Amino acid sequence: SVSVETALGRRVVFVGDLVDRGPRVPDTLRIVMGMVARSQALCVPGNHDAKFLRWLEGHNVRPTHGLDRSIAQMEGDDAGLREQARAFLTALPTYLWLAQGKLAVAHAGIRDDMIGTHSGHVRRFCIYGDTDGELDSNGLVIRYHWAAHHRGATQVIYGHTPVPEAVWVNNTLCVDTGCCFGGALTALRWPEGQLVRMPARAEYAERRRPFGHPDVRPQS
Repeated sequence: SVSVETALGRRVVFVGDLVDRGPRVPDTLRIVMGMVARSQALCVPGNHDAKFLRWLEGHNVRPTHGLDRSIAQMEGDDAGLREQARAFLTALPTYLWLAQGKLAVAHAGIRDDMIGTHSGHVRRFCIYGDTDGELDSNGLVIRYHWAAHHRGATQVIYGHTPVPEAVWVNNTLCVDTGCCFGGALTALRWPEGQLVRMPARAEYAERRRPFGHPDVRPQS
């Protein structure tokens, strides 16, 4: 196991997508699982984790968007880690609602009216965001800027869509600043509101669309 020290009174919250985009997926899983087991961290699943879990469960999934790298790394590692990762990912909560309702964390975000509720629709939104499942010219799922319509008092922290910088939008904050694409790793210290940004050491994956929030969903 990997030992990690955290500051007194602090817990790390991982916003998902632990796999696919880097050269050390097994070590990443060991660190995160160990921290969660020791109550040093909380974690929600991302869309890459959901697909990775389907592979762990034996389903026939297409090894695209970096999954092939995760599979190769996991197959070259301790077989017991695969079962540990399957159990861990299966048990993760869809989203977190923390600090007496003041803060919510979901991989791709969560709408005001969804906070405090649970359903298959809510889970899909939290993991995949606001999308109809249609693809763009690059073969990537088209996303919509759900945060543009957020009006709730709960602060929502999310990732999923890489942006150049983490900037508050209607009480929401996307902290995905594209570290795997050569951008930076960004964290929010809460409740202080302080952002911590560390530049990426390298470009670990090819960027297939520009950084930035997607378009607002067209009104019907």
